[in-house]
Amino acid sequence: MGLLSDPNRRKALINLLTRLNTPICMVCYIAAIIWFMGLAFEPFTLRTYMSENAMGSTMVEERFPAGERALSTAREFDAHKRKADGMPVDWLVKTMQARGLEVFTQSFSRLLPFPDENKERYMVRGTNVYGILRAPRAPRTEALVISAPCSPGNSNNQAVGLLLGLAQYFRNQVYWAKDIIFLVNEHDLIGMQAWLEGYHHTNITGMEYSPLQGRAGSIQAALSLELSSDVITSLDLILEGLNGQLPNLDLANLFHAFCQKLSVMCTIQGKLQRNDWDTTEGYTHAAQTMLLMVLKQASGRAWGDHGLFLRYHIEAASIRGINSFRHYKTDATTIGRLLEGMIRKLNNLLERLHQSYFFYLMPSLSRFVSIGYYMPAFGLLAVILLLRALDLWVHLGTADQAEVDGVGEVERSSSPGVLSLLTPVVISHLTGVALYLLPVQLQEMAVEHFPVSETEAVVLTAIAIYTAGLALPHNTQRLLSGEGTEQGWRVLKLIALLYLAVLLGCTALINFSLGFILAVTLVPIAACITPHMPKALSALAVILLSPGFTILYCVFIYQELIEAPVNMSEGWMLYLSVISQGILDHTLYGSLVYPLLALFIYPCWLMFWNILFWK
Repeated sequence: MGLLSDPNRRKALINLLTRLNTPICMVCYIAAIIWFMGLAFEPFTLRTYMSENAMGSTMVEERFPAGERALSTAREFDAHKRKADGMPVDWLVKTMQARGLEVFTQSFSRLLPFPDENKERYMVRGTNVYGILRAPRAPRTEALVISAPCSPGNSNNQAVGLLLGLAQYFRNQVYWAKDIIFLVNEHDLIGMQAWLEGYHHTNITGMEYSPLQGRAGSIQAALSLELSSDVITSLDLILEGLNGQLPNLDLANLFHAFCQKLSVMCTIQGKLQRNDWDTTEGYTHAAQTMLLMVLKQASGRAWGDHGLFLRYHIEAASIRGINSFRHYKTDATTIGRLLEGMIRKLNNLLERLHQSYFFYLMPSLSRFVSIGYYMPAFGLLAVILLLRALDLWVHLGTADQAEVDGVGEVERSSSPGVLSLLTPVVISHLTGVALYLLPVQLQEMAVEHFPVSETEAVVLTAIAIYTAGLALPHNTQRLLSGEGTEQGWRVLKLIALLYLAVLLGCTALINFSLGFILAVTLVPIAACITPHMPKALSALAVILLSPGFTILYCVFIYQELIEAPVNMSEGWMLYLSVISQGILDHTLYGSLVYPLLALFIYPCWLMFWNILFWK
């Protein structure tokens, strides 16, 4: 404090920071990348541990015996699903009632803003079926949920069969202190969204659904099952939820503990855990696993039915069966015992899961990176923006002092006007509003005039608006305000730097992965851009580091990490699909990534684009 309160020392510190501004920024950027990649090195991570005392031990005796019967029920469910050409509602109601559950149904419908070509649907109608097992030893104020989506074709039949098998077994036990809800939802996330909104008496996405006739207590935790084969070689844990939310780490620890107890092969991001962390191959494997989690979290989409529970502060995860590791095999009985053990441990909770972490990254199921370890990597990038803003502030202050001393009449005459600064800011944000609103609203007009489908019209309109925005800000500023001043672009850049720092900081606090990816690409532009740079080369670099190209890079990196590389044409089609799914996720489930990019990040990037062409 003494250093900052002394005017002479403060001036000396500011002079030092401005003189070494560029080297410090370069060091911070390189250090941020190295810090982030070092998080995958096992000695720099923490070993997972159970924080909740009620789940601190897996000393429960799992006795689920009906694995083969569950597979038989799955085949019966598949036959009735084929016969009904969809959800066999009547059969499910009778089967759940035969197992002693209170059974209810919920119908719902949803008109999509444009057709979802990935799943070939536009007007969605369906029915959810759920049964409630009332707690015999408690006042029924709390509940747990086990769900299995009814997927088209042969997908997920085994999950529904195992869910019904667990319901029959649980009905004969007397130690339940919480209601247990067995839910079979149709149309995956849309059905789950309708059920959750009906259960909590909300309607935040415009879904049409019938009110629930039966309810249980406040939901404490939920597990979603995805099993599509009689032979399961490993179980994959899926944690990423809507808008990058993650469940309490103790839920992942509980899954890992029971997998170890029952000798079940478990994975995360579809990758097995390795113990040779001190080798190059071991580190590369951990880094790939962590990067996959970062990319999935940054997408903001729910990667399973569990992802929608997190919005309601319900800890949830999806367990997906994988049949790709030929040397291992897990039968349905063992999977049922694992789920029974997890539900029994969750049944012991006296309060919601809260003692462990909610913000973390996982390079493996046995190691994690807490928020205190990964936020410095983002902080180093944010420091660059603040240092560049400080440098501009000092230069502007020097120019003002020159005016006061009467040194420069030219400087006084070249002071930036409000209109010259306000015009590019307003036009940039109006372009962002057009990018957010017009693609869906203009789809019918585009289909009438061009030979494209509705989905293609939405995506191509978004790309067209994004591209057209490159010509608007600097041309409009030049038209309304004439030639810009030297101080004008400095003031505009100072505003843009502080604006970007606030945007990325708020984003990183909610979704670190999204904030970090955007910072890695946008910070170099923000730090280096000036009107005096070579226009052609600089414009190419700014475009290649724009938010749109960042999404394209992430598509290719994700395909490489899941070991399914694609060529340029396939990658472009995936890129278009990602854009359409992002808009759909925002409309259907409330994902915030698309409005964040369209209304804030893209306009901020346009402000730097305007600075490059400032005259």
